[in-house]
Amino acid sequence: MHSVPSTGENAQLQDFATTLASAFGLIFVWDPDLVEIIGLSLRVTLAAVILACLIGLPLGAAVGAFRFPGRTVATLVLNSMMGLPPVVVGLFVYLLLSASGPLGVLGLLYTPTAMIIAQTILVTPIVAALTRQVVEDLNREYAEQFASFGVRPIDRAAALLWDARYSLLTVALAGFGRAVAEVGAVIMVGGNINHVTRVMTTTIALETSKGNLELALALGVILLTIALVVNAAVMTLRASATRAAYA
Repeated sequence: MHSVPSTGENAQLQDFATTLASAFGLIFVWDPDLVEIIGLSLRVTLAAVILACLIGLPLGAAVGAFRFPGRTVATLVLNSMMGLPPVVVGLFVYLLLSASGPLGVLGLLYTPTAMIIAQTILVTPIVAALTRQVVEDLNREYAEQFASFGVRPIDRAAALLWDARYSLLTVALAGFGRAVAEVGAVIMVGGNINHVTRVMTTTIALETSKGNLELALALGVILLTIALVVNAAVMTLRASATRAAYA
């Protein structure tokens, strides 16, 4: 015999279906609050990733291409910092930007700039460590050619960065995926202030706790879609890099 769903179960299913329909309704009508939150999330994340790449790409290339005392320690530090706890980064940035902190006079706490700083600190080690690995592998492959042509170290690093451009794009996308999904650090330094510092992840956490599941679910769908697009882009770029290597 098949069990018949109880009235309570039917009601729960109907409530879930209604919530899901309302969430997709917010997406389809492009709700202004939804657009504002998504826009701020993307601006903060893109700014953090650009800054992280400006710092991490040359740093990783230098560690990967050059030989210098302490290189092993530098590699160890970069790899270790890939696992920085977000709440620790959030606490560090909070203390740095608080009224009693060394940069408190700038008044950056609870602003998008503070969120960008926190995300940059989280993403930079990822970009630097992955860049180091890519550049070191290429440097080992081209070592004899560089030696035969007498290429200067700085020119070698530049050549390696250019040759690894497809792989480094995947590194940047990996950093973007890490930053856009961050919640712990950004809520500590941003404060999740409505119309000021509310981004997708912090809004999902807040609205779920308030029982406003429509907005939370809509943002969850958008965030999942972004993650899928980023992963698809990474796979496409890796395939392009592989084809270029064997062309």
